[in-house]
Amino acid sequence: MSKAPPPPVTLRSRITHAYRTHVSYRREAALRALLTFVATFLGLRLLTYAIRYQLVPIQNVVTPGGLHIHHFVWGILILLLVGFTGLTIDQRKWHPWLALPFGFGAALVLDEFALWLNLRDVYWAAEGRWSVDAGIVAASLLGLYLAADRFWRRAAREIAASAAALAVDYRRRLRPDRVT
Repeated sequence: MSKAPPPPVTLRSRITHAYRTHVSYRREAALRALLTFVATFLGLRLLTYAIRYQLVPIQNVVTPGGLHIHHFVWGILILLLVGFTGLTIDQRKWHPWLALPFGFGAALVLDEFALWLNLRDVYWAAEGRWSVDAGIVAASLLGLYLAADRFWRRAAREIAASAAALAVDYRRRLRPDRVT
């Protein structure tokens, strides 16, 4: 009596297995933060352009007193909530989910980087380019982390080990009779 062959494994199930095997929750969170950040940042740029040139029936958020509430305010609030939630919840399964509002909030904040750096509305001025540059740097750093996070962790361990060895050597030179 021969065994029946195993059921065919679909491409989707093989890819899902590979993802679960090779992508840690930290990498998944970083990937989600990166994708959410880039999508939100690009979406914000398109939306603000469309609002400025009245291509959409949406306007800026302005109070009855004339105060324009910039979207970095909402981003800061989101980042505060995500940060507090991340500090109070100690479960790995939440990190990839918290990465989504984190990426969204970070994009809201960095899209107006030039405004909070200059303390005036320079979104459409030459200085407004700094916001785009800040977004590119943030996306690049997240991408760099994703591309080489194992390297960075190993490099950090090596640096820590070297620092510890230097500290022991320094103590040995200071008081050779007290170092064990």
